[in-house]
Amino acid sequence: MTTVLECIDAGTRYLEKRGVEDARRNMQMLVAHRLQCTRMQLYLRFDEPLDESTLAPLREDLKKRGERIPLQHILGIVSFHQHDFKTDARALIPRPETEELVELLIKKITHAPQRVLDLACGSGVIGLSLAAQWPDAEVNLADVSADALALAQENAAMLGLDRVSFIESDLFSKLHGPFDLIVTNLPYVPERDRSTLSPEVLHDPALALFSGEDGLDLIRRFAREVGAFLAPGGMIAMEIGNDQGDETAALLSQHGLTEVTVEKDISGIARFPLAKSL
Repeated sequence: MTTVLECIDAGTRYLEKRGVEDARRNMQMLVAHRLQCTRMQLYLRFDEPLDESTLAPLREDLKKRGERIPLQHILGIVSFHQHDFKTDARALIPRPETEELVELLIKKITHAPQRVLDLACGSGVIGLSLAAQWPDAEVNLADVSADALALAQENAAMLGLDRVSFIESDLFSKLHGPFDLIVTNLPYVPERDRSTLSPEVLHDPALALFSGEDGLDLIRRFAREVGAFLAPGGMIAMEIGNDQGDETAALLSQHGLTEVTVEKDISGIARFPLAKSL
């Protein structure tokens, strides 16, 4: 009978042959998911035999991962800032950089804003994390995708957050300000980069990834429109692509925002534009 360790070793070799990065960690996560334990707990179970009731679904998981379906879609859950969120093909898989943005806001904003908008919310990880952090804030989540909003609503229900509003809106088209904080992780991948993306990334909705030839189409619209939806002294916070800091900062300044800065992520990349209204 196959043991946990033998299963991990065999699955790792299978994933390596199919070009999956960090194949061993991926296989460990798949096995832990089926055994309903943590990855660290596997080390205490290496000699445990696995019966067919566990191996059969695990083979299906392994086949999907070998086809480069994202690990997060197979597991169905992603951890993000102290909470677990549902994740699937309806919205962008949350990235570690986005978690950094939430942590940056919580550190910088010492008093909860009264009205918060998570624009282009996707699965809702930003807005719902802030809603959990600031229970007295009115938090609104908006997205152009009805599918993404449905996923965000499922996540709100899973977290027991029933005071959050959801609005289907193409940027600000269906929204009513003013907001004290507007945070957004808009699509920013240049269309010209589509062919360079990994198969896993291409499982994310194209609507959540691409924004024109240079990746800045929606950022330009946002910069042009956001001022009308900010309360006096209100703040915006964004996540952008690797080389978009200077141009994004210039756009925000051009459209009347003040105190424009671009904070760096943990890798030293200028990632998070911040600005305020007059």
